[in-house]
Amino acid sequence: QVKLVESGGGLVQAGGSLRLSCAASGSFFSFKAMGWYRQTPGNQRELIADITDGITNYADVVKGRFTISRDNDSDTVYLQMNSLKPEDTGVYFCTAGPVGVGPYSHYRSWGQGIQVTVSS
Repeated sequence: QVKLVESGGGLVQAGGSLRLSCAASGSFFSFKAMGWYRQTPGNQRELIADITDGITNYADVVKGRFTISRDNDSDTVYLQMNSLKPEDTGVYFCTAGPVGVGPYSHYRSWGQGIQVTVSS
């Protein structure tokens, strides 16, 4: 089991930036893959970005604006969000797993979720 604690959410104006952090604790092998999902109004929870062995992937809707990174020394994954839009508003969830964090990945862990609100 992996404990994931998110921080860094809040309210920001359109065009602004936020950085989300997710601190992981537990078995090292249980968070080989880490990523971020979000739940926005009118949409199901979707994978936004993930990182596994230094390889990153992004959803098209955030590509070029969001950057995922990982500090292996502190077991923390970050999501730098730039050029934020009102449609980015939602609850963001950190996730981790031993292999992957895609929608069909099993044996994953979830953070509690953190609110991001982008005003227009």
